[in-house]
Amino acid sequence: MTQAEIKLCSLLLQEHFGEIVEKIGTYLVRTGGQPLRAIVSDTGTSLDQVKKALCVLIQHNLGTYQIQKRGFVEYSVQCSRVLCILRYPRYIYTAKTLYGDTGELIVEELLLNGKMPMSAVVTKVADRLTETMEDGKTMDYTEVSNTFVRLADTHFVQRCPGVPDASGPSDSAAPPAPTLVIDEKDMYSVPRLNLIGKGKRRRSCDDDDNGEHKAKKQKQDLESQEPPPDDGIYWQVNLDRFHQHFRDQAIVSAVANRMDQTSSEIVRTMLRMSEVTTSSNAAYTQPLSSNEIFRSLPAGYNIGKQVLDQYLTLLADDPLEFIGKSGDSGGGMYVVNLHKALASLATATLESIVQERFGSRCARIFRLLLRKKHLEQKQVEDFAMIPAKEAKDMLYKMLSENFVSLQSVANLIERRQYETRENKRLLEKSQRVEAILASMQATGAEEVQLQEIEEMITAPERQQLESLKHTVNKIDASENQVDETIFLLASYVDSTVVAAVKKP
Repeated sequence: MTQAEIKLCSLLLQEHFGEIVEKIGTYLVRTGGQPLRAIVSDTGTSLDQVKKALCVLIQHNLGTYQIQKRGFVEYSVQCSRVLCILRYPRYIYTAKTLYGDTGELIVEELLLNGKMPMSAVVTKVADRLTETMEDGKTMDYTEVSNTFVRLADTHFVQRCPGVPDASGPSDSAAPPAPTLVIDEKDMYSVPRLNLIGKGKRRRSCDDDDNGEHKAKKQKQDLESQEPPPDDGIYWQVNLDRFHQHFRDQAIVSAVANRMDQTSSEIVRTMLRMSEVTTSSNAAYTQPLSSNEIFRSLPAGYNIGKQVLDQYLTLLADDPLEFIGKSGDSGGGMYVVNLHKALASLATATLESIVQERFGSRCARIFRLLLRKKHLEQKQVEDFAMIPAKEAKDMLYKMLSENFVSLQSVANLIERRQYETRENKRLLEKSQRVEAILASMQATGAEEVQLQEIEEMITAPERQQLESLKHTVNKIDASENQVDETIFLLASYVDSTVVAAVKKP
């Protein structure tokens, strides 16, 4: 565990969950699994606060617990899972791209809450979509349920492990913590729910004349309600499936850049056919016949079977070996070579980073070292055709600097927090003005009144806000770009480790 990883985990936990959760989470990231008593003692935090922080971490799939042989429970926080918070916007955007606004909000709600029953997700998303619709229009629960089912069918959401049904003698001693289990065949099985209804709009403050009375009535209604039909069945976002999708998209883009759009569409089809039958750490997809691929091409994609076979042959013969041929039945059997594709993508990424940071000559040396694996300094000078002094300086530069590191992301987050902190007063003023404008627009205020409110923020202040917005957007984009690079390189490293373990 590097100091950069610990620092980034600390920043992410503090930004999303507050100081207490950050304190407990960072302690567990740094020390590994610890019992409750040690956490309380070492962090100087009250028992009640530690319990609440652990509940938050476990609820959001960041923390886990394990019963030790001596009978006590040990809690831990997964650093890799905390770092995935960086990708939350990317998960949400991907869901929107694949399944529209409804899919976007389903994934967003699950990420915001960690774990939720399907019935709660459907009603919450239907309400949120109804809020954005024109007056008189509402979102039907059935439509949201259908999108949820599609997300489960493609494994983007999955059931959480639960407490098994009690069995055995009732007088047996209860364990110090429940063991959560789930049958693999049930992981993506959506319960049959007869969710009938439509989304509801929130009432404005003017409508709540008897707010206290209504709140009391709502509480009574909730207490008298029967439990939902899926009570006890919780769902979470399947991050591994999203990572698999990111990897597949990177492969498709690489094929499009190297060959053409038709080749990339063929590879996309092969990856889509294998998306739920190939594990995320597999070296190859399942073998697919040319006939199967032809039948699965998108409707309206007008290429004949003979043309498809020619494309598959070209892809299989390409030196990068993204596609491999594994047999001749069914018109030819083909696989996507995931490991080699990731290796090529990682190599291209590193070459790009070296060229941008150190120049084209350093990139030439770097490519040479990648190809030859091991070279003495004199060999580097000869093969790269670069003078000895320059080659020595370039090698030293590349040796002394890390190409990509998590420290980059931590620095960006700290810079964003600094910019926000320095402009706190102006941001609060802007938010107040926006709230007043929204309230006055809702009550039908005249244009002159609205203009007077807008003029509460002066021209220099508006210019300062625009500059801040531009800076924060640039930092956010940089965070995403660095994380994408780290994801690609980490995926290649993971793939290499898995391949090495599987070797006899």
